[in-house]
Amino acid sequence: MNLLIISNNPSSASFRQRIEIHLDLLSKNGVESQVYKLPPHYLARWKLYKNAEEFDAVFLHRKCLNFFDALILRKYSKKIIYDFDDAMMYSSTKPASDRTSHFKLFRRTAKLVDMIIVGNTYLAQQAKEFNTNVHILPTGLDTNVYQLTPKSRSDGKIRLVWIGSKSTLRYLLEIKPALEEIGLRFPNVLLRIICDDFFELQNMVVEKCPWSLDSQVIDLLTGDIGLAPLPDDRFTRGKCGFKILQYQAASLPVVASPIGVNSEYVCDGVTGYHAWDIEQWIAKISELIENAELRKQMGDAGRIHVQPFDCDVIGQELARLILNS
Repeated sequence: MNLLIISNNPSSASFRQRIEIHLDLLSKNGVESQVYKLPPHYLARWKLYKNAEEFDAVFLHRKCLNFFDALILRKYSKKIIYDFDDAMMYSSTKPASDRTSHFKLFRRTAKLVDMIIVGNTYLAQQAKEFNTNVHILPTGLDTNVYQLTPKSRSDGKIRLVWIGSKSTLRYLLEIKPALEEIGLRFPNVLLRIICDDFFELQNMVVEKCPWSLDSQVIDLLTGDIGLAPLPDDRFTRGKCGFKILQYQAASLPVVASPIGVNSEYVCDGVTGYHAWDIEQWIAKISELIENAELRKQMGDAGRIHVQPFDCDVIGQELARLILNS
C-alpha cells in the first residue's frame, strides 16, 4: 500500500509521536509512506493534492481543510484518513464557541474524509457527530528509551517535573500558588521545567531545562514527581495526556488534574493522585515529597501501566487501521 502523508508541521511533537515513530513498522507491514509538509500557497498545494491520485490513500495529520483544500484533495484522493490528537474543533481561547473558524473547518473536514483516527474517547465523540467511521488510537512512545539508569544524585533535592511547550506553560502557572506553598514547606524541593520557556517562583528554585529530543529522557529520569495540571474546558478535555505517559515511562508518580484522559491515565492512589484544586495539589504533592517509598511504589505501578502505549503496540494497530481503511 502506498500512503501519502500530509502534515502542517512534520517537526511537531504530535507528528513525531503519532506518525514518524511508526514509519518503519508501517513499512514492515506493507505500508510505504511519503511525507510532505503542506505548502503555504495554493498552486503548490494543488500540485501536492493532484499527486494524491498516485497513492492508495492520503493520511492527513492535524489539518482542517478550507473549501479549496477540501474540493481538490477529495477530487484526487482514493481514500482520506484524518488523524488528530487535539480538540481541533474548538479554539483554545474561545472553547465554548461553535462559531469560530475552527469549528467550521473541522466540520467540513470530518464530513469529507473516509476514516478518522483520534487520540482519545472525547475526541471520538466530537468526530462522530460528522463521521461514523471513527477509531481511537492513543499516542504512543518508545518505553525502552526510558530504561536508562541515570547517575545517582547526592544533593538531597526532590524534583517536581513538568514537561511541555510554551503554549501550554500557562497550565502549570495555574497551580503557581500551590508550588509557592510547597516551596515554603519544603526547602529541599525544586521545580524542573522542561520547555522552551520558563517562569520564576519566589519560594522555590526553578531548574530551567531547555527541551530537546536528546535530553528530555534523562531530564525526566532524574526527576521525582511528575505534574500534569489542566483547566477544565472543551479544548483541554481533548488533550491526550502524553506527558503523563512520559512520566510513567520514567517511573515517576504523577499528580494530575482529572480532566479528559488524565483521569484515566493516572490511577488515583495507584500510579499517582488526582488534584482538583490548589488545596489538593498542595496535599497530594506534600504526601509524595514526604514518602520516598510511596514515590517508588507509584512510579513502578506507572511503569507497568504505560506498557500498552508502547510504540510497537500502537504502531501495529495503526498499520491495521490503515490497511483496512
